[in-house]
Amino acid sequence: MAASLISDDTCTFYNFPTKLVDANHKKRFIENIEGKIEFDDENETATINSSDIKDKLLEDYNYPIRTTYLLVPGLIKKTGVAKIPYPGGCKIGNRGYDLHVMVWKSMGATVSEKENYIEVKAKNLKGAEINFPITTIGGTETALICGSIAKGTTTIKNAYISPEVFDLIIFLRAIGVDIEVVGNSFIRIKGYKYHRGTSHKVLPDRIEAITWMIFAALSGTPMLIEDVPFREMKIPLMHLNEAGIDYFANQNSVMISDESIPNGIQPFELATGTHPGIISDMQPFYVMLGLKANGVSRIFDYRYPERVTYLEELSRFINGNLEWEKGAIKTNGVADFMPSEANSTDLRGSMAVLMAALLAGNEGKSKINNIYMALRGYNKLEEKLKKLGYSFHIVDNTIII
Repeated sequence: MAASLISDDTCTFYNFPTKLVDANHKKRFIENIEGKIEFDDENETATINSSDIKDKLLEDYNYPIRTTYLLVPGLIKKTGVAKIPYPGGCKIGNRGYDLHVMVWKSMGATVSEKENYIEVKAKNLKGAEINFPITTIGGTETALICGSIAKGTTTIKNAYISPEVFDLIIFLRAIGVDIEVVGNSFIRIKGYKYHRGTSHKVLPDRIEAITWMIFAALSGTPMLIEDVPFREMKIPLMHLNEAGIDYFANQNSVMISDESIPNGIQPFELATGTHPGIISDMQPFYVMLGLKANGVSRIFDYRYPERVTYLEELSRFINGNLEWEKGAIKTNGVADFMPSEANSTDLRGSMAVLMAALLAGNEGKSKINNIYMALRGYNKLEEKLKKLGYSFHIVDNTIII
């Protein structure tokens, strides 16, 4: 969505998650600066035209999403000034926006931190050499989109070319940007003034795919999971196989049922890392898998060692089957889930807690507050759960199961 703002014509996205909370927050911002967006929920498409966006001072900059920084290049190109909300998102440790500021300043922009928004100014961005000190998806995306409108050549070293970043590269190439990828961490971009419109099919969500696969294994509910991006999930799927889950797969879908786990879930050890490994966003779901395994499992997350706040909430649904310290989690299976009340923490952790509440059963006895956290990352989540036969209702941002 943010990258489409640099286009000089209309862009249409297919396989687009129109019900995502974050997508609708970003839609609201773009409409407030006079961009034109249409979401088609039934066909899952989004049409965006940003020809008329303007530099406007908004009355409200309350947009609780992480990737507000990606809106900068489109506004710089069209108006010379970007006033964007401060990045929000999940509290999973140190996630500053200093690397984005580094990119903007390296390309000749001035950056001012106002009370309610960040202001970035530049008549024209200039090509630069960007060398990230750590791997960063958001930083790589910022440098890619900024480099696409910059005068001259931009090089990005230590880039993080995740499947989603490569999908962004495919889109930027389609609107006319010359992008060269060398190996798995070097990118060279030749910026252009004009960017044509295009249509683009959005890459399926590998994190949502692994979520439903693991939930199917835990619940025993027969589940057909469609549009699975197998090529981007080889190692996560390998770990499911090694945990004893023998799923049936065709070209782009997976079927999981009781018959997929003939000998029960087996204990395992794994560490999260960068793609193609198991990324940190998948960590909570492997914790859930470990809780139903026949023995002790260990999950290590040193990329985001503070991504453990949800475990306190998850532990309310089990009885002593979970231990953790910074960066290391130990599960003692096989856990029995019981109804409880909990709070949402981060997006993926909240989804794990929701899964625990659903597995606990006993209608009306579990509550999860601030459930919008899970809704932020799962398109049509309520509709999908009802299709699976689960009963619940949401009152004042609390889900009652």
